[in-house]
Amino acid sequence: MFPAREGKSLLYRLRPITDRLPAVTRPEGHVHFRTKMLWVLLILVLYFALTNVYIYGLDRTQVVDFFASLRAILAGAQGSIMHLGIGPIVTASIILQLFAGAKIIRLDLTKEEDKAVYQGTQKLLVIVMIVVESVPQVFGFLRPSQAFVGMLEGAVAGYGNFLANAIIIIQLIIGSYLIFLMDEVVSKWGIGSGISLFIAAGVSQAIFTGTFNWMPSAPGDVTPAGTIPKTLHYLQTMSAQEVFSGGYEVIILGEPNPLIALVSTVVIFLLVAYAESTRVELPLAHGMARGARGRYPVKLIYASVLPIILVSAVLANVSMFTLLFWQNPDWPLVGHNWLLGAYPDPTGELVRNNILQATTPIGGFAYYVSTINGLRDWLLPLVSPERYGGIFLIIGKTPLQLLIHVIIYVVLFIVGSIIFARFWIETTGMGPEGVAKQIESSGMQIPGFRRDPRVLKRILERYIPVVTVISGAAVGALAVGADLFGTVGNATGTGVLLAVGILIQFYEALGREQMMEMHPLLRNFFGT
Repeated sequence: MFPAREGKSLLYRLRPITDRLPAVTRPEGHVHFRTKMLWVLLILVLYFALTNVYIYGLDRTQVVDFFASLRAILAGAQGSIMHLGIGPIVTASIILQLFAGAKIIRLDLTKEEDKAVYQGTQKLLVIVMIVVESVPQVFGFLRPSQAFVGMLEGAVAGYGNFLANAIIIIQLIIGSYLIFLMDEVVSKWGIGSGISLFIAAGVSQAIFTGTFNWMPSAPGDVTPAGTIPKTLHYLQTMSAQEVFSGGYEVIILGEPNPLIALVSTVVIFLLVAYAESTRVELPLAHGMARGARGRYPVKLIYASVLPIILVSAVLANVSMFTLLFWQNPDWPLVGHNWLLGAYPDPTGELVRNNILQATTPIGGFAYYVSTINGLRDWLLPLVSPERYGGIFLIIGKTPLQLLIHVIIYVVLFIVGSIIFARFWIETTGMGPEGVAKQIESSGMQIPGFRRDPRVLKRILERYIPVVTVISGAAVGALAVGADLFGTVGNATGTGVLLAVGILIQFYEALGREQMMEMHPLLRNFFGT
């Protein structure tokens, strides 16, 4: 029905499948600004509602959340039908973009037909990735309750456990595809991107609750968990002598949500907002229309925050695989190998008393690349091991080993961000050659130079490679700096960077939408 034409990509052969996948239709005409905002708010409310719908039949006491440190990026909720979050969508998108950038996929995304094939293939790949990510999660870390298995066993003898796992997988698939459809609703009927909206919403929720939560953090405790209520509580209940004799230390450094974490979050917010507005602008002039001028901005954060997402994902996968290796001693070479990573006994006293989590590495390579979260994880134990050593003394680490851990973590994050930033711009057409072709195809040129992509490329090579390295190092340093000082609500440095960037872009999109409402002729200029 849809044969691949001569010279066309083989992905055209998938059209009989991709054209029949459930999708959200585009509006036929212009969507009013108020209607777009209404759709955005409705989808946001639906998203928060679905994050509170827990998987039916799941044993919540046995949930192992491998990607707890990536919750801000994945925009999911542990143990809910949104457990996978946007992970499958982002993975599918990155794979296709890399393939298209490396010319493995022969599609010209400036053509409507090729663009439709690309989007259809992405939908199919999202479904594949949902299944690929659901199955290992269920059979490894999301286990059905014994009551649920027993109920199914009574209905179908011998297949209770299999059916229980299958039902949980189906719920994960439905939840993940709902996120995909909600993303389409926002992108087609709303403003911006649904994925970005969910990330910003999740991080903002963590920051808000971490700052203002007045509920106690543990049963029987009267101290609020939020930074501001906790600070006010201590100031009201402590005498001046208690505050100056050690109370200030509890307020500034005491978990959860110490005051230093709130200060760190605010500082990171301001630094990212400043970096987003810093750019080098190259003057452009139209080659045919006299007087038509413009500028091409090369932002300081040129590669956006994607490099730190990729670095975080790599480090999270290191933890996941090393834990799997540790839990399977029968595997040759890698099984229960201390050099790769060691973890506490899940049935041991440390885990039962909540001193350690079963997913916390205590030795090997996994320990040295594990996430650092706040001053209590590194600075205070280095300053006073006897007083603040705590968990590090329990697992037998010395201050030197802790210092090596910090250095390796910081270097890996910054260097990894630089590498991924350079890789990303070269494979997505953001490099000097790709940008030069874009400028040339638009009819623009740099004043005083010939209209030649090779000339443009040489000029852009003075800026883009340097800015890319600075961009990767900057976002890596900001993310790791936020992790070292801590973030309120445990939003992580990566999460704060993502949220700030997304909110700035959403604010700019709102401005464009309002401008188009006041001046309808601008819709053609923005391509809407």
